[in-house]
Amino acid sequence: MSDLRLLLGVVCFLLAAGAFAADTAARADDKPSAKPAEAAKVRFYHDIRPFLQERCQGCHQPAKPSGGFVMTSLEGLKKGGESEAPGIVPGDPDKSELLSQILPSGKEPPAMPKGGDPLRKDQVELVRRWIAEGAVDDTPKMAAVQIDMKHPPVYSLPPVLTSVDYSPDSALLAVSGYHEVLLHKVDAAASDPPVARLVGLSERIESAVFSPDGKRLAVAGGSPCRMGEVQVWDVAKRELLLSVPVTFDTVYGVSWSSDGKKIAFGCSDNTVRAIDAETGKQVFFQGAHNDWAIDTVFSTDNSHLISVSRDRSMKLNEVATERFVDNITSITPGALKGGLITVDRNPKKDELLVGGADGEPKIYQMFRTKARVIGDDFNLIRKFDGLPGRIFSARYSADGTRIVVGSSNDGQGEARVYQEADAKLVSRFGDKNGPVYSVAFRPDGKQVAAAGFDGIVRLYDPDTGKLVREFVAVPITPAAVAQAGGK
Repeated sequence: MSDLRLLLGVVCFLLAAGAFAADTAARADDKPSAKPAEAAKVRFYHDIRPFLQERCQGCHQPAKPSGGFVMTSLEGLKKGGESEAPGIVPGDPDKSELLSQILPSGKEPPAMPKGGDPLRKDQVELVRRWIAEGAVDDTPKMAAVQIDMKHPPVYSLPPVLTSVDYSPDSALLAVSGYHEVLLHKVDAAASDPPVARLVGLSERIESAVFSPDGKRLAVAGGSPCRMGEVQVWDVAKRELLLSVPVTFDTVYGVSWSSDGKKIAFGCSDNTVRAIDAETGKQVFFQGAHNDWAIDTVFSTDNSHLISVSRDRSMKLNEVATERFVDNITSITPGALKGGLITVDRNPKKDELLVGGADGEPKIYQMFRTKARVIGDDFNLIRKFDGLPGRIFSARYSADGTRIVVGSSNDGQGEARVYQEADAKLVSRFGDKNGPVYSVAFRPDGKQVAAAGFDGIVRLYDPDTGKLVREFVAVPITPAAVAQAGGK
């Protein structure tokens, strides 16, 4: 009987609760409806800028103002291009040339983006609304600082250097900076300024590499957490040929195919990609890594693309089919102690030099000739003595007989040259100068460049490790030093 009373009590409670809820809802319905909230105004920096940056700024920026139209600032958008029609007329979308360029004309597709898919309808509508609402510029003050070819970066201190590369004729050295790549004459005096400053959109430059014929320079970089970009520059004319936005974070490890037709790079979305070096069109995509892809290199015949990643693997990919083929390194847990950061191919054969978190340079054969067995590291050819800390850069000499590697360890660094054939140490240097993030052999093999944390490029004799020359890679402005409180 007590159970029955309990059950009846629960039922009565539920019925009462339901009646109360219904009554409350009815009373709510009797109240006047709340006034709908006004739609938030469209914001330029937050709503409009991201897709203009992704789809338009590659061809419409200070370094490459196609049609005379610069879309990296509101001032440029308002001014318009060679047609002299205003790009934006605040409050009047119908008189704004920008909108007419991204709308279809009758049965004809939109004129812009040229050669690409049209902007989405919702993006076009955002542009229309933004202009109609007055085209207000909400760009943060820090983001509005203008840096371009006419307004190059001003340095009060040397920046961290992440990339150095010799031109094939040994005349120039390309050095990364902030928002730019600086070209220096290899045989210049220490006090000589750079012969060119290639300033683009990317704040951070991760790698800059000359094309096989030395006529172009490929640059991988971006603005962290906002955009990735691959740039291609005409070295002689100091002109930007291509700016290809990729992903929403910095990209890494740019490399050329030996015929100069493709450019590969790694991304922080764990993908490896390649573009056509003339058009910028993506021609390769692979997502086999499960962490950031940091460096890339092509096989001797360009049929395969090799990538290394923070996921502790070096992967072999077939270019034509975009197919992942093999893990070149061992996949056994613990075989590699930490991620891989750098890879280079022997100029004479399909063998690969890698380095990473364990500080131990290794050479692997590219193609497996034996079935994989769990626990093996069959493709490994040779190990070298470990460097202190992580290896950030490893490169072959042009004849393939030597390698140079650079490392960083708790604020210190070192570079070493080894013989490729027997892993014999030839020279060591740079251990007093802080972390080394990039190294390169001069094409004739008679000089090595090293750079890193302190912003100074140092040129060494690889036979002896003797310092030949050193210079600050960027121009230091006295006024900027004084403003920063320096001497």
